[in-house]
Amino acid sequence: MSTVRLSLPLSLRVPLSALLCAGVLGGCSLIGPKRGDEVVQYAPDPRVAAEASWPTVPWQLSVTSPVAARAIDSLRIAVRPNPAELQVYKGASWAKRPTDMVEDALLRTLEDSGKIPAVARQGSGISADYKLVLDVRRFEADYAGAAVPAATIELNAKLLHAQDQQVVAARTFRQAQPATSTAVPDVVAAFDQALAQSTRELAGWVLTAGDAHERSGKH
Repeated sequence: MSTVRLSLPLSLRVPLSALLCAGVLGGCSLIGPKRGDEVVQYAPDPRVAAEASWPTVPWQLSVTSPVAARAIDSLRIAVRPNPAELQVYKGASWAKRPTDMVEDALLRTLEDSGKIPAVARQGSGISADYKLVLDVRRFEADYAGAAVPAATIELNAKLLHAQDQQVVAARTFRQAQPATSTAVPDVVAAFDQALAQSTRELAGWVLTAGDAHERSGKH
């Protein structure tokens, strides 16, 4: 996980904050520690090792760009202090949007696993046998009645057979990793762990589901 520090002029920062609240989260407020004129960018970047139980497959995979609601796919770090209330942390932001973090982590994990000949973003030009469609439903710090929030990531995945576009398998993945404190760096560390576990489960499921479909002969 890397941290990049940016300094924004006050004349730019205040309108930007107002615009994000009005246009992205609608009526949100800013919470968290005050850092003066400084905005800290956080970049969770988990490295997920392949598990021995994952099958080695002969087919290739394309990954479509994940989709998400605008309030979820924001550079602001979302926090839910109450079930019906969504806020953002003051003085902190993501370096990449949640959809990009999820896609990058999954692609790197599968590429480095040695379990699949080729995996790439859709439109990259590879001849894919299967296609993965992802929906990022949640990417937020959720208090859920606790004293400290949990980094909560929820993904819905559909694996399609490229030749006939039939859904081979579908599953929803959810991780809630409690932070060690309410401090933003600790919340981000929890997101790093939650993203790593989500990626591990998703990568293993993709390989296993595709392998099962190939063995079934239903293609």
